[in-house]
Amino acid sequence: MTPDPTDPALGTVHVLDDDGAMREALSRLLRAVGYEVRAHATAAGYLLDPGSRLPSCLILDVHMPEMDGLQIQDALAKRDSTVPIIFLTGHGDIPMSVRAMRAGASDFLTKPVKRELLLAAVSRALATESARGSDRARKAELKARYDSLTAREREVLAGVVAGKLNKQIAAELEIAERTVKAHRSQVMEKMQARSLADLVRQAEHLIGQPAGSGR
Repeated sequence: MTPDPTDPALGTVHVLDDDGAMREALSRLLRAVGYEVRAHATAAGYLLDPGSRLPSCLILDVHMPEMDGLQIQDALAKRDSTVPIIFLTGHGDIPMSVRAMRAGASDFLTKPVKRELLLAAVSRALATESARGSDRARKAELKARYDSLTAREREVLAGVVAGKLNKQIAAELEIAERTVKAHRSQVMEKMQARSLADLVRQAEHLIGQPAGSGR
């Protein structure tokens, strides 16, 4: 059955392992269930990959010849990468797995790994990355709306989100209350807010701080 490319359950799985037979086996399994697979023999090969439009995750062997898996994880963290990492190793130990998980790994599996365990780990990782991608897109959209506000409209928005009445905002900004109402109407329209509660949620989602802080 041909996978539907719009299916949110699907995504790109990068396989980074210096063992050619393992790369091929993992790639074959993942493609069989509909994932796009990109196999890499070296860390450089993965790091230079242009990426994919789909949510992605990385299946990473711990023991690599040039950079080990934990070093690769550190390198990705320095790049602010959010791609979930599934470690796969034949020589893992508890301290190693604890370090990997504390550094943000999605899973730490040992070879030989059961098909069901691997696919479940991939599904969880891609679901996590898909949610992050949706959140980033939502924040980008809200930021564009917020950037369209004038300086005065942002001040009014900050007052509204803080729960202040129009007359309180007017007094603080030394403007007429009817002017506050006009600005407030413009804010609601530009932010595409359906209600005051929706506007407050947007502000919290966008910046997680008072909307008029300017940071």
